[in-house]
Amino acid sequence: METGPLSVEVIPFALSFRRPYVTATGALERRQSVLLRLRDENGITALGEGVPMSLRGGDTIERVVSELEAWAADPSQFPSTPPARCAVVTALADLEARREEVPLWKLLDPAASRRKIRCNATITAGDSADVVSQCEEWAADGFDVFKLKAGPGEAVELAASVRSALGPQAKIRLDANGTWGTEAATLLAELESTGIELVEEAVTGLADLAVLARGTDIPLVADESVNDPGQAADALVEGSCSAVTVKLSKIGSLEATLGGHLPTYLSSALDGPVGIAAAAHVAQTLDPSLPWPDMAHGLATGRLFVEELSADGPLTTLNELDPPANGFGLGVELDEGILAACRL
Repeated sequence: METGPLSVEVIPFALSFRRPYVTATGALERRQSVLLRLRDENGITALGEGVPMSLRGGDTIERVVSELEAWAADPSQFPSTPPARCAVVTALADLEARREEVPLWKLLDPAASRRKIRCNATITAGDSADVVSQCEEWAADGFDVFKLKAGPGEAVELAASVRSALGPQAKIRLDANGTWGTEAATLLAELESTGIELVEEAVTGLADLAVLARGTDIPLVADESVNDPGQAADALVEGSCSAVTVKLSKIGSLEATLGGHLPTYLSSALDGPVGIAAAAHVAQTLDPSLPWPDMAHGLATGRLFVEELSADGPLTTLNELDPPANGFGLGVELDEGILAACRL
């Protein structure tokens, strides 16, 4: 398809998980996503990715593909769904950076300095023995921050088991996906003695998060409850959380500071390498001392998949993510053979 001087390709694809990806709200055998590939009149190629958030009640892959195809046919039809917006914004930024022959992070913030990003381990839900086993595998590769998916029925037991197995130096964060409901205050009280780094989205809704925050010393982080600068401003006023975790496909933008109202850090929407590379570049624009020094981002999820779409191999080295240095823009080159096998 042609969009002005651009050739546009919309590529839905799916990556297989090494083991089912289980959270407090459901399970996935594979992760569906959508690539957007632009090519200009000079042959410069740029990439974007939008990950449908359907597991969390968001838009389906069919809706994301439809919006991207509509934009390709008529650029005035800018997508309304956040994943499709993310794909377009990322691809256009990648194209501009490649044309200007700078890495994407330099285009986003000329004052930024390149740095490696520390990452947390992303652990899928399971019983205590399984979760501890997963944590030990990640710890063997240098990870010391562990994000556990935990519903209300297992949160305390999982945290205690991981703490016992990995010792006091391990940082443990819990992701409730908004499922703790009326049990949240009791669970937070029981967890305080375990030394929890933070809890993401214990409940959903800024007012309910604010009530919880006033009754616990554990830092609460918003995820689904904050998706734009306006909601971030409201969260600050209400005292709902200490920080916000940002997924680019969730906010539909590369503006990860959300207006600077609250500290933010990045996490993966289970992106392929294009989405992870975009997040690595965006992370360069964030204050590394916030929400606290040496904050780990949730961007090492590429190791959860069977397929490796990046032609240069994994973007992470153990627990560190470095913005790809392969040329300009995002710096990502895809393995076209593997992509062809993963296309939907």
